[in-house]
Formats: sequence, structure tokens, C-alpha cells
Amino acid sequence: MTTERREPAPDLDERAMLEGWLEYHRKTLAWKCEGLTDEQLRTAAVAPSNLSLMGLVRHMAEVERSWYRRVLAAEDAGPLYYGDEDPDGEFRLTGSDTWQEAHSTWQAEIAAARRNAAGVSLDEPTRGRHLRTGERYTLRWIHTHMIEEYARHNGHADLIRERLDGATGE
Repeated sequence: MTTERREPAPDLDERAMLEGWLEYHRKTLAWKCEGLTDEQLRTAAVAPSNLSLMGLVRHMAEVERSWYRRVLAAEDAGPLYYGDEDPDGEFRLTGSDTWQEAHSTWQAEIAAARRNAAGVSLDEPTRGRHLRTGERYTLRWIHTHMIEEYARHNGHADLIRERLDGATGE
């Protein structure tokens, strides 16, 4: 499988531009994970950190779920990998955690995000509120935040991938 990424065209309207960059960054993370074994994807970057590519994918599934299900759509969607007793559970992997499960869960959350964002204006307040702050946001804010979130973690993914097999790239 070869993940194809395209930067959005420079003349798009705001919504298409935001969604284009978000999609670009989603595909960048998938690309950074491409061609690796489950063991490599579970490999932590460097001790004592437990940051791994599979952990990043699971984290982004949680982030997609939180913003687009809980905050945007006010869905009662609990956490997938973490809990009160283990707030960083998405990064704690065992030998039984697989790429197939992590990737399909992440893709399902992306699909839910797209469904929930469809038809919502960029300026419309969210139906739900942020769990910690109690604030409402707009879809514009959520899309912008998600681009930032992916961009930051794609930088981590870049370094992890280079450490694993020397592969580099933008």
C-alpha cells in the first residue's frame, strides 16, 4: 500500500482548504506507518518514553473521537484506550496490540469525524462542550486545532520512523 498525499490547491475556499490540510496530515501519519511490522509500530522512540507510531495512531483516534463526536456532535462516546486510572493508555502497548486494530479504529473515527462535520458551518457553535473547559467551539476552531495536532505528532512520527529504519521525508 502506498499512501498518496496531496497538498490542497492554493485557490480553495476556507472550508476546502482546512479540510484539505487536515486530510493531508491524516495521510502523512498513515504514510509514516506504512510498510512496518506490528513490532516496529509498537517500538518506543527512546527510553524512557513510550511514544510509538502505533501509540500515535491510537492517540489520534482518541483525539478525532473527542473533538468530532463528543464536542462537535455531543455524542456519548467514551474513551477507547485510556481511562481515569490510565490517562495515557493509548500509548501503553502490549504484544497483543495490532496495527490492524489501531488503524481500523483510527479510520472509523476519521469517518465519523467527516460525517459529523458534513453540513455544519464553520461558524456554528458545537452541540457538545469540552469535557475539561466546558466551552463550546466552532468547526473552524476544531479543524484548525486538528491540523495543529496532526502536524505536531507527524513531527514525532518523522523522528520515530527515521530511528526505526532510516526512512525520512517531509
